[in-house]
Amino acid sequence: MALMRLLVFFLLPLVLIHGTISVIVTTSNPKMEVHENTNAVLSCKFETEKETNPRIEWKKKGHDVSYVYFDGEFTGLFKGRASIDGATVTLHGVNQKDSGAYHCEVTARKDKIRLGEVTVSLSVLVPPHVPSCHVPEIAVSGSAVELHCEDKLTVPPVTYSWYKDNRPLSTAHVPDTNYSADNKTGTLKFKSLSKSDIGQYRCEASNGIGPPKSCVGQHMNIAEFELNLSLVIAVGVGAALLLLSCSLAICLCCQRGYCCCYYKLDDGTGPVYYIHSL
Repeated sequence: MALMRLLVFFLLPLVLIHGTISVIVTTSNPKMEVHENTNAVLSCKFETEKETNPRIEWKKKGHDVSYVYFDGEFTGLFKGRASIDGATVTLHGVNQKDSGAYHCEVTARKDKIRLGEVTVSLSVLVPPHVPSCHVPEIAVSGSAVELHCEDKLTVPPVTYSWYKDNRPLSTAHVPDTNYSADNKTGTLKFKSLSKSDIGQYRCEASNGIGPPKSCVGQHMNIAEFELNLSLVIAVGVGAALLLLSCSLAICLCCQRGYCCCYYKLDDGTGPVYYIHSL
């Protein structure tokens, strides 16, 4: 007790001489997360030593620093959609563009330390949008095909789920399955299509913020591509006979005292043969 009295005896005069700590700026919530189209309260509280009417400024940091509140009024995109109470700012009906780091500055001209500041980070959470889905109308049997699903406007990023004929397709890598689905990129890959893959496909996007959204189902058909063996044999035989006939004609011409020559046309349709006597 005696030691405490001694400390007070020596420290109290120092406090009276030098005064209390100058302007102090704090926030009750340095990291804000709010849903789109709701209000965001950016907390900024201050204490001053002597100043009774400090200057308050808010700035938004990004690629460029822009004023939110300056010289007693809101500026730019925040004009008419924000209010201030003390140094705490409320943004009304926020959207994704409002996400970012906000800087509160309090200037107390009469204090020894005139400037105090604090930063509040704002994240605007956006529910899923209807994703864009790319499903081929027709694909060839036996070919490898990819289906794509995309939603880039949602915060936080979505996870994707694919459905065939309104039944979910598993994202697990099972050796016997003909496909693989990536729930982060939204890509559905088929190794080798078959008739069993015919059906209606749709993709669903979800991120836990609001209800999931799905694209309209699109039908994918599979076309069989069968190689006609008889036709291939007929074409091959015909080409061989034509080549043989040309060779025999050239040999007969040369045996009877004629010289057979050829040249290629400029349009690439050659060669063209012509015969003249020796």
